[in-house]
Amino acid sequence: MAVSASSPLDLAALARPHLSPVLGRYFERSWSHGEGHRLYDTAGRPYLDFACGIATTALGHHHPAVTRAIHAQADRLLHVCNALGYVEPVGRLAELLTDSLPVPLDTVFFSNSGAEAIEGALKLARRVTGRPGTIAFSGGFHGRTMGALAVTTSNLNYRAGYEPLLPGVYLAPFPNAYRDFGGDDEAATAGAMAGLRQLLAREIPPSEVAAVLIEPVQGEGGFYPAPPAFLRELRALCDEHGILLITDEVQSGYGRTGRMWGFEHARIVPDVVCVAKAIANGLPLSAVVTRRELQERWGPGAHGTTFGGNPLSCAAGVAVLETIRDQDLVANAAARGAELKDGLAALMAEDDRIGDVRGPGLMIGVELVSDRASREPDGATCDALLAACADAGLLVLSCGTWHQVVRFIPPLDVTADEIREAVAIFGAALRGLPRAGGTTGA
Repeated sequence: MAVSASSPLDLAALARPHLSPVLGRYFERSWSHGEGHRLYDTAGRPYLDFACGIATTALGHHHPAVTRAIHAQADRLLHVCNALGYVEPVGRLAELLTDSLPVPLDTVFFSNSGAEAIEGALKLARRVTGRPGTIAFSGGFHGRTMGALAVTTSNLNYRAGYEPLLPGVYLAPFPNAYRDFGGDDEAATAGAMAGLRQLLAREIPPSEVAAVLIEPVQGEGGFYPAPPAFLRELRALCDEHGILLITDEVQSGYGRTGRMWGFEHARIVPDVVCVAKAIANGLPLSAVVTRRELQERWGPGAHGTTFGGNPLSCAAGVAVLETIRDQDLVANAAARGAELKDGLAALMAEDDRIGDVRGPGLMIGVELVSDRASREPDGATCDALLAACADAGLLVLSCGTWHQVVRFIPPLDVTADEIREAVAIFGAALRGLPRAGGTTGA
């Protein structure tokens, strides 16, 4: 798609009079098309895309297998509601998805978005257990719909003005090793488990808790990994009290962490897994996956959807999983992620505005601080750094309560050369930012 560099189309000017200002935007740029791991603006300028539509385009843009699958399905059938019967790509994707998960996770309910998957999981847990309570963790993000919002605390603005939210939700401390425990995973595990047990002793008895919901790596909250030991203790506690353990793998799943699923780092198996984002490489699709018995107890008609499991999205989803499997992209994510982390750690060694580099696989967070000793979050520098990177041709995003964390979520099939390119651009952008007092970086 050729666009004249002398007269680029200003899509922002076209959209502003009619699109809602409610949606927050990282950039005001006008996008034309994508190819491979690059996005192109309407002036024809390429950008190395390490944002991936917020972790959705896990195979990049215009991927040949995904594009072929979409074209073939579009020529055959765009949509039929799954309540009317069965369509081949829907059943095939369910088979491939459950094959990627450990036993006994073998049954799928498809919906459209991560928030819908969370809503479905919360409904299932209440109805199946007959219990009213849900425990979520401070700093978590699970979506913007009313039920999902009730378990979301990553940013106050997401919740402000919407009370009362879903009742029966209780918040336990997340084991945030960097922010709360000096980087000590063992102390974070012990402290968070003590807080959870105190909640169960003082606020809601275990017999009234339907589910515990956790992100193996907090996404919007700041790319904070839950220590594997904490997830193992959480699994044991849920088993002890007959509580369903729900893992939100919306951002951490699909090879993102160097394992197919984030919970695999802890060698546990949850009762319910929520899947979205990368599942169809950018098309709207999500899933709730459980063992068969739980969804049988949920019962016919207990939940539903018009568009969930759309054949077009599912055809793309089949191509995504087949590509991940056939090209061993989970292993690539682990290898390239190690290279990315090493490169960013080298930048941290030369610039004390980086307080931490963390995360497994290709889910890496770089925390910007005004002072490494105090760990005071520096959202202003983070915002300026995102803009400088974009000006230099690299797209990365922020997260965290204070928007102080740069998140790297590149495609699963990213190359070593692209990793080096991204680190070089990021480092140069950081060095070019003025420090407090007016000087530039090291």
